[in-house]
Amino acid sequence: MSKKAVRQLALQFDDNNLVSILFGECGVHLSRIEDQLSVQIHSKGNEVMMSGTQEQLERAKNVLETLWERVTNGLKVGLDEVDAAIRIVDNTLDPATREMARVAFKEPQVKVKKGNNSHHHLTARTPQQAAYLNAMKENRIIFGVGPAGTGKTYLAVAYAAMMLEKGDVKRIVLCRPAVEAGENLGFLPGDMQEKVDPYLRPLYDAMHDMMTPEKIVQHLANGNIEVVPLAFMRGRTLADACIVLDEAQNTTTTQIKMALTRLGQNSIMIITGDPTQTDLPRNIQSGLNESMIVLEGVDDIAYIRFTDEDVVRDPLVAKIVKAYDWYDKKREQESHQ
Repeated sequence: MSKKAVRQLALQFDDNNLVSILFGECGVHLSRIEDQLSVQIHSKGNEVMMSGTQEQLERAKNVLETLWERVTNGLKVGLDEVDAAIRIVDNTLDPATREMARVAFKEPQVKVKKGNNSHHHLTARTPQQAAYLNAMKENRIIFGVGPAGTGKTYLAVAYAAMMLEKGDVKRIVLCRPAVEAGENLGFLPGDMQEKVDPYLRPLYDAMHDMMTPEKIVQHLANGNIEVVPLAFMRGRTLADACIVLDEAQNTTTTQIKMALTRLGQNSIMIITGDPTQTDLPRNIQSGLNESMIVLEGVDDIAYIRFTDEDVVRDPLVAKIVKAYDWYDKKREQESHQ
């Protein structure tokens, strides 16, 4: 960075009680912004002085203002939220999409009462997450596809829990193709529940973040929540329900068609999967990939495609996804030479 290019920008925040949340303990949030955006930040009281190029300063200013909006709305800010604000500000999508993401980051999009005195609030952490949550409000079938760590399943389960609590649906049905695509449950030890539980565990885990264990047990007992392998969906019509079909890349054409045609009155279905991670045999086409081609253009169906830019887990996970994506593209290019 040349001396000529270096500029300074001062920002002041008007609530001293909230500044410590914005800056983080010992200024850890400011340090993260420094590292990620290559600016220098010095804080004193409720002020920050930043040094960097005009572009760097503009990005850092937008990140801090986005986080400040979140803090003043009573939402928590940690390093994950700092990373999310940077992703939103840095995203190359059109300004309208960026602004939608910024609003969805500072205002809860999913609100679930977890216990007597606690609520679980979720906000979007990338522009595509904002589009995903918006699609759930406006469509009856929503496809969320992309790599691991983008929040596809977690947001789907959270939205289902909110719909149940609000009375928008009478039940939640969570399902996955069990034991890869063949659903060979008979080869596993134990009774049927013991056989399928390991494959449905990620759905249970997400639900436990939304509800207390006691409430989940109660909902399971009275049938308000069902967690079942996909094979058990055959022959049913599901009305007044939010259905989440997870790991859909491991469905065959027949299986996903069967799942899609279970949709009944006043129901929505959220289908998640990563087309690059199918466990199907090489000679069997993924039903997820085919359904997105067959149903393209059909009303009330939305497609949200996540990329490695939307990975919201540990930053190392995003690097792993990018590395594999680069390797797969390189291998594909070499195979066509």
